[in-house]
Amino acid sequence: MKQFISFVIKETRHILRDKRTMLILFGMPVVMMLLFGFAITTDVKNVRTVVVTSQMDHLTRRAVEQLGQSEYFTLTATVATPAEAERLIRSQQADMAVVFAPDFASKKSGLQLIVDGSDPNMAQQWTNYAQQVVAGSLGDASTLSVVNSKMLYNPQMKSAYNFVPAIMGMLLMLICAMMTSISIVREKERGTMEVLLVSPVKPLMVIIAKAIPYMVLAFAILIVILLMAHYVLGVPLVGSLFWIIAVSVIYILLALSLGLLISNVAQTQLVALLLSAMVLLMPVVMLSGMMFPVESMPQVLQWIAAVVPPRYYIEAMRKLMIMGVGIGEVLKEVLVLVGMTVVLLTIALAKFKTRLE
Repeated sequence: MKQFISFVIKETRHILRDKRTMLILFGMPVVMMLLFGFAITTDVKNVRTVVVTSQMDHLTRRAVEQLGQSEYFTLTATVATPAEAERLIRSQQADMAVVFAPDFASKKSGLQLIVDGSDPNMAQQWTNYAQQVVAGSLGDASTLSVVNSKMLYNPQMKSAYNFVPAIMGMLLMLICAMMTSISIVREKERGTMEVLLVSPVKPLMVIIAKAIPYMVLAFAILIVILLMAHYVLGVPLVGSLFWIIAVSVIYILLALSLGLLISNVAQTQLVALLLSAMVLLMPVVMLSGMMFPVESMPQVLQWIAAVVPPRYYIEAMRKLMIMGVGIGEVLKEVLVLVGMTVVLLTIALAKFKTRLE
């Protein structure tokens, strides 16, 4: 046991001595949280808006004032015809035009929105927000044929609510799998792996000893992400903190198993890095539901996404953190993660023993 602990201490010291690695491990989560929380955001703000109206009656004036006071829209001009508004949009001087019919006050209807649709997702959000703001300025929104919607779990529609669980899934996978695989392959390149394997400690214990420091680092990074999410980005932790950490433990073990499997295949650090990038980075970003909903993808990509582990972890974290559900509501995701962990760990250890023989 003392020898095993010595191996753990040795690997820990090796990681701590590498200042660049430590900077990446702890700097990357902070930078990504700040980027996705404040810079890379889908929140609707400061949409350049043109008002089109032939007469400014009391009801139209009230609706325009509501638009101007909203943090979502910035009124840039008032024109008389939709053609003028469209010209401003085409010349990139405006993003959207709100057209009020001449009889808007009497009928409380006749609202048209002209939107720059080059980004369909954002255009749809602008339309929804504008409809809600104008409907809110009327006493009876139903006459406008616009129903104010109630956003459960995320009433302010902050994109951080969506990105934080996704960042957790991506960072934990990359750090645990990529760094573990590179660490083991580094020993192969230097020729020290054979020395470690002929030591009194069993080969399996050597691998576990090399994985433990990265597991501890993953826990520390998880805590950093949760603290930043709650206190910096204002993302609530509605669900049980115990279950959030418990599911994260399963996911970390899965990532370590995948890292061990990659280390068995790769012979150099460059190959391990490239395999990690191809196997982990692109699928995590594109097919995990982090950026794009899986349900909207073609059927073939949905089948591929079904074997991407971060997809299930991100879904579970969104339900636990944002919705505040119990563990029973994420049982499907947890069972899938457990199953993937068992399969990957079994294959990795079997292949590792085969290579030793």
